[in-house]
Amino acid sequence: MAEGVPPPRRLPWWMPPGGGGGGPMKDCEYSQISTHSSSPMESPHKKKRTAARRKWEVFPGRNKFFCNGRIMMARQTGVFYLTLVLILVTSGLFFAFDCPFLAVNITPAIPAVGGVLFFFVMGTLLRTSFSDPGVLPRATPDEAADLERQIDIANGTSSGGYRPPPRTKEVIVNGQTVKLKYCFTCKIFRPPRASHCSLCDNCVERFDHHCPWVGNCVGKRNYRFFYMFILSLSFLTVFIFAFVITHVILRSQQTGFLNALKDSPASVLEAVVCFFSVWSIVGLSGFHTYLISSNQTTNEDIKGSWSNKRGKDNYNPYSYGNIFTNCCVALCGPISPSLIDRRGYIQPDTPQPAAPSNGITMYGATQSQSDMCDQDQCIQSTKFVLQAAATPLLQSEPSLTSDELHLSGKPGLGTPCASLTLGQPTPPSSMPNLATEATLADILPLKEEHGGHQFLTPDEAPSPPRMLAAGSPLAHSRTMHVLGLASQDALHEDSVRGLVKLSSV
Repeated sequence: MAEGVPPPRRLPWWMPPGGGGGGPMKDCEYSQISTHSSSPMESPHKKKRTAARRKWEVFPGRNKFFCNGRIMMARQTGVFYLTLVLILVTSGLFFAFDCPFLAVNITPAIPAVGGVLFFFVMGTLLRTSFSDPGVLPRATPDEAADLERQIDIANGTSSGGYRPPPRTKEVIVNGQTVKLKYCFTCKIFRPPRASHCSLCDNCVERFDHHCPWVGNCVGKRNYRFFYMFILSLSFLTVFIFAFVITHVILRSQQTGFLNALKDSPASVLEAVVCFFSVWSIVGLSGFHTYLISSNQTTNEDIKGSWSNKRGKDNYNPYSYGNIFTNCCVALCGPISPSLIDRRGYIQPDTPQPAAPSNGITMYGATQSQSDMCDQDQCIQSTKFVLQAAATPLLQSEPSLTSDELHLSGKPGLGTPCASLTLGQPTPPSSMPNLATEATLADILPLKEEHGGHQFLTPDEAPSPPRMLAAGSPLAHSRTMHVLGLASQDALHEDSVRGLVKLSSV
């Protein structure tokens, strides 16, 4: 080796040949070990947070919601869009082709008045269509069951067998007997003047009717806006029709009738639409003016609920006896708040509305289902205790009889699982048999003389608690198999896991 030349550097044993800068170790990545102590019951993957849902997303009625529940409409909205098109097209043609001529030849106030009427009509229409008409919330399963229990107590009958709840109740309103009908869909007794809409599938307070032209029910909370809509639409229709005819007459005086129609063809279309619409709109406005003055609803008037034909003593208990007072109450009274809270958040413990049963009570079925759930939980708990206790006995594999489990002060399979008393479970250590020998001797007494494996037939299977009578021949089974040869390893692992989880608790 020449002088002045340094000797070659020896690489460490863990570094591959070829240098440490560009070798495979450079591309090696290390993952940080989490020191967070997690219990055996904790899932290794964190659960993703689910966004809170609002009540309108699970609303049981047949409605459509927009703008995060702020807008509520019926599902059948095709006629509503036709109403919008007729109003927008007719008004647009009037402002585009007739108003310029009328503002120059008559007065500029005509377009201004027409614009005010148009915006008032559109505002009341949208307010009627997009609002809650007064939907009544449905009963929860607990409320429905409580109502059925109250009916049973009131009628003095037991809950044995199927008995549908009564259809009506009677209350006194201002000296007049009013019947409250039971709704099998919403599971409530509807308040006075309420009815169930078959199209929206909701009970509506002070139900008037379902109007397809506005795409919503008309009830207590939007009736005044509906009346203002049809009344203002009557004025707008008459206003447009009158000034369209005026426009055509003035033009015909200057250029002749045929030339006037040729110069303004839009006026002909407006006149035709307004002519066929004004009769129904004005007639509907007059009918609802009569209903408001007498404080009635369309539903009550059609059924003749307060007609004198039903009797001389039949009268409207909701009328104040004064037309002015009735109109003020209907149009100027306070608006009640919405009862469904459609934009509220669903709480985890909030019960959901009961599903419609079409007149079939489900209270008895609910009780039986809850009892079966308790029994299943008891059976699973008993099986888990037996498997966990039998872990050190993998080598002996004895068979136990149910009679030997009923010792003095020791519960058996025939007793409820809540009566089983166990000591503090200990996870397997270096000496599992010595650590758990005393505890297992108290829980599962062994019988050495049974050496073979015995399996139970369906008739010999032990019955769950509370399912068989005390004197039943199936109440005490003869034999019970603890472990099988084919499942020793799997059962051992499951038992160890179970003991670790119990010790962590």
